[in-house]
This record gives sequence, structure tokens and C-alpha cells, in this order.
Amino acid sequence: MKIYTKTGDEGKTGLLGGSRVSKHSIRIHAIGEVDELNSFIGVAAVVADSFIAAELSTIQHRLFDLGAELACEPGGDFMLTSVTDAEIRALEASIDQMTSELPPLEKFILPGGSEAAARLHVCRSVSRRVERTLLALNERELLRKELLVYVNRLSDWFFTACRYQNAKSGVSDVVWEQKKD
Repeated sequence: MKIYTKTGDEGKTGLLGGSRVSKHSIRIHAIGEVDELNSFIGVAAVVADSFIAAELSTIQHRLFDLGAELACEPGGDFMLTSVTDAEIRALEASIDQMTSELPPLEKFILPGGSEAAARLHVCRSVSRRVERTLLALNERELLRKELLVYVNRLSDWFFTACRYQNAKSGVSDVVWEQKKD
């Protein structure tokens, strides 16, 4: 089997269900941004501690599911359901577990600290972009609420994971120092 199909040479790509859409449609942007986030997660996972790496693996699989759901033709016969309330609760439980091991957050923090935390901050900011794109798509084509909630919660998970990873690495978070006049 060849990896190239030549079917996208004219700027269209296929959705699951058979319809073809422009490669610059907001739906394809959303799928691409989910894929980009998944790639950054892979980069973060190689230096993360074992707990974070295991959580990242699960998140990668769920994001691949989410991308597949987005690739389904809206209103078509072929539909997939990705994330549900169970996956949202799992993210929340993970956030709560990590938070229980962290000191209270009293100041704004900047991306950085350990290498693993810095990479997780990139994931956090990319997940925010994914959320914005999904919200824009949702204004045009109604998405399941669970997709929007999951991605929103995911950025909270990444923020907490950054702090957790720094703490486990023995590295301080980078505290924002407001400019003095």
C-alpha cells in the first residue's frame, strides 16, 4: 500500500463517510490542531516522569479518538463517539490527585522550570488553541458538548501537570514578576 493517494492534490480531503471538503475548512483545521497537540504530547512524554507519561499516553489515545470523531461527515451514516463524561471525570480526578500533592497556587506562573514542564506548557497553550478552533467550528456545526468540555479540562490538566512535574523534578515554577514603574 502506498502512503500517497493523490486524492488531495486539488486541495480537498475526505471525511469518514465519503464526502470531500476543503483542506482549509475549519473542520480540517480542528483535526489538524488536535493532531498537532498529539505530536507535542509525544514530545513532552519522552522526558516526563512515569506518572505524567502514563497519563499522556491515555490522553494521546483519547485525542486520536476525538480527531476521528471530527473526521466523521456531519449528519452522515458513519459516526464515532470519542470522549464522554467518563473521560472528563478521569481528567478531573487526575487534576485533583496532582493538586493534592502541590502547594497552593498563590502567584501567576510563566512557562518553564524543568524541561518536562516547559514542554507541557507548550501542550497547554496548543490545547487552548484547539479549544478556540473547536468553539469556532461549534458555531457553524454543532459538536457534542463533551468534546468542548474535555478540551477545556485538558488545558487545566496540562497546567496542573506542569506544576506537578516541576515539583517532582525539584525545580521551582517560574513566578511572574510584574514590571515595576
